[in-house]
Amino acid sequence: MNPFSAGVIEFLGTKKYYGEGEATAYALRGVDLTIHQGEFVAIMGPSGSGKSTAMNIIGCLDTPSEGKYLFEGVDVGTLSRDQRALLRRNYIGFIFQGFNLLGKTSAIENVELPLLYRGIPAAERHKLAFEALRSVGLEHVAHHTPSELSGGQQQRVAIARAIVTDPLVLLADEPTGNLDTAKSIEVMELLQSFNRNKGITIIMVTHEIDMAAYASRTIHFRDGVIDTKETP
Repeated sequence: MNPFSAGVIEFLGTKKYYGEGEATAYALRGVDLTIHQGEFVAIMGPSGSGKSTAMNIIGCLDTPSEGKYLFEGVDVGTLSRDQRALLRRNYIGFIFQGFNLLGKTSAIENVELPLLYRGIPAAERHKLAFEALRSVGLEHVAHHTPSELSGGQQQRVAIARAIVTDPLVLLADEPTGNLDTAKSIEVMELLQSFNRNKGITIIMVTHEIDMAAYASRTIHFRDGVIDTKETP
């Protein structure tokens, strides 16, 4: 019996390809996948395996060429561009390898940014952003700019920005790729705590086996399909 609730992410025969006829290039070749609410999933695979395409579709940055992608039972392929943007804004948080912080903006202002897009009033934005920074142990650097922070601190600010909206799903693309081992462990323990304590579904792309070990399940992509020989 599955310990998690119904699938929040479902791929049903999902294909993604570019071009036509003999020039067709397949990124995904018919993927069936279910990720349940509350899971922490690591996605691995060599370059060109389809993992990045899968993440783009999960993050509503792209849509399938064939098959379906369901988010909470909603067929994302039937949504308009604006509707997909609203889904991203309201339900999905993003963490990137390169942090993607605004360089001349303080930590707390970086964390406030998703709330600004939602039209949250300034006082409430500030309170929620400060609480998010506190949750990653960085309330004391709220008014520092990224250049005044270490790489590990910058990634924790990025995590605070990703979780400040209380997302249903958190997508992490190589979140430890620019960090040393000690800082990588800090970040992974933080993600693990948000998964366990807040129930946030986390989907992480990584090349590092040690980092994938923090997830509850690892999915291996190869040549546009899930490699069942490596995936438990």
